[in-house]
Amino acid sequence: MDLNRAIRLAVNTGQTVSGIKESRSAAEKKKAKLIITAINCPDLELKRKKFRGVQIYPFKGNNHELGSAAGKPFAISALTVIEPGESNILSVRED
Repeated sequence: MDLNRAIRLAVNTGQTVSGIKESRSAAEKKKAKLIITAINCPDLELKRKKFRGVQIYPFKGNNHELGSAAGKPFAISALTVIEPGESNILSVRED
């Protein structure tokens, strides 16, 4: 699977939130299905394998690369998938 393409498709066709605060909030409200974190995410709790029962996938790039993969003109330390849309992004859970 091309992870960057899956991220972009999830952002364009599904429902996602970006940012550490938004990701934590979505997980606490049991809305998050997957959290993707940049390698340089400063939140130590979001660098674990799970947060509040939500699977965390470590993105192999920094926050600028994650922002670019999501099609944003800014850096993103954490991206949360609430609804994947037409993307197969949730299959990264088995990696």
